[in-house]
Order: sequence, then structure tokens, then C-alpha cells
Amino acid sequence: MTAETVARLRSLHVPGDPLILPNAWDAASAKAVVKAGFPVVATGSAAVADVLGYPDHQGAPAEEMFAAIARMVRVVDVPVTADIEAGYGLPAGELAERLAAVGVAGVNLEDTDHAGTGLVDTAEQAGYLAALRAATDLVINARVDSFIGASDPRAVLPDAIARARAYLDAGADCVYPILLADQELLGEFVEAVRPAPVNAVYMPGGLSLEVLRAAGVARVSFGPGLFRLGQSQLDRTLADLAQGTTPY
Repeated sequence: MTAETVARLRSLHVPGDPLILPNAWDAASAKAVVKAGFPVVATGSAAVADVLGYPDHQGAPAEEMFAAIARMVRVVDVPVTADIEAGYGLPAGELAERLAAVGVAGVNLEDTDHAGTGLVDTAEQAGYLAALRAATDLVINARVDSFIGASDPRAVLPDAIARARAYLDAGADCVYPILLADQELLGEFVEAVRPAPVNAVYMPGGLSLEVLRAAGVARVSFGPGLFRLGQSQLDRTLADLAQGTTPY
């Protein structure tokens, strides 16, 4: 990872002209993303954990996750941004060292408290992000998990905005209100943190890429969606084969 690689990733976060990130899960999928013409590879922790044989939400050992990320970095010549969940309990300085060792240009960090319930305290998460910023120049995408499990997205919007502003003040480059799927609320969120880049997630049956662009987002992730799509195709093919139908 070089300063030029980090700068290239940072420059691709343009509100209204979002960086499209079809998340990869192994070396082969990372190479496929680049072959298709995408300028950045983003790893997806849920899919990586599944490939490694562990549950999502920090079920995989940090060493195995970083090794998987390193393999993706090794086989591509574009910036890689790594989804490392909530940081696996690592101090910010050690986390920065591990990210530098695998050669990524960016990092995605969430504010869910996997050791307890709910979310990490806003000030505590902001402090962690500030410490990480002091230790590295990587592009930091701060995920805001206020909308996960929320029965009323409107009710948690103020918390999400407050968290996003605190994380940006702490040095995050981009904020990611995952599962915010209401067009009006997403527009309000984008406006509330402007001019900071906002990451949105694409979900089947949710907001289209056209709507996300119009809302002013600067980055669109696909999470484990492509991995699950591929697994569904594999499941169908194997079922056909088990019934005696050869797939090719």
C-alpha cells in the first residue's frame, strides 16, 4: 500500500457519482471484480467468514480474516478496502499495524458491540476512530449501525446522524448508515452530514442504484449479496446434479 493508492481510493468517493463496490470474499472473486473493470476491491466480512467456516459478527479469528484479506490484496493491482467488522477487540495502534501489514488502502469499521448488546457508546467509538486516524492515513469508512433491527427508522435517525457527525469529527472519511433503505430518510442523512461522503448498501428490492445516486451517496456496497447469489446458483446446480442432470 502506498500513499498514492490511498489517495486514489479517497478521490473516488464522489457524492452523486458513487464508487460501486461489489464485495469480494476470496482471491478468485477479487480478481473477478478487477477483471470486470471495477477500480477498487472491497472485502465483505460476512462472506469471508462463511468461506472460512465461521459465523458472521466476529466469529472468525482475526488472524484468519487478515490472512484472507492479504490473499485478496496480493492478486489485484487496485486499492483494497477491508471490512474488519468492529476491529476484533484490537487496540487502534495494533489494528493500524495489521492493516498496514496486509497492504490495504481503506478500512470499514462498525459500531455494533459484539461482546454485548446494542451499539458501542458514541463517544467511545469516536475515540477509537480518532486513535486509528492518528495511527494511519487509510481511508476510514465508519459504519453506523443505528438502523439494524430498528422497527421505526425515523425514530433512530437522530442517533444515526449524531454518530455519523461524531465519527467524521474523529477523522473518518466516510460514514455508512447500513440498512437505511428509506429514500427520504437517506436523503436527510446525506444532507445532515454534507459534504462528507456517505456509503449506502444495495439490497435486492431496495433502493436502486439510480435512486442512490440521486440521493447523493458517494459509495455503494453490496455486502454478502453477490456471494449469496453465487451460492444460490451452486445450490441449484448441485441439486440438479444430485437428480442426475449434469450442469455442463
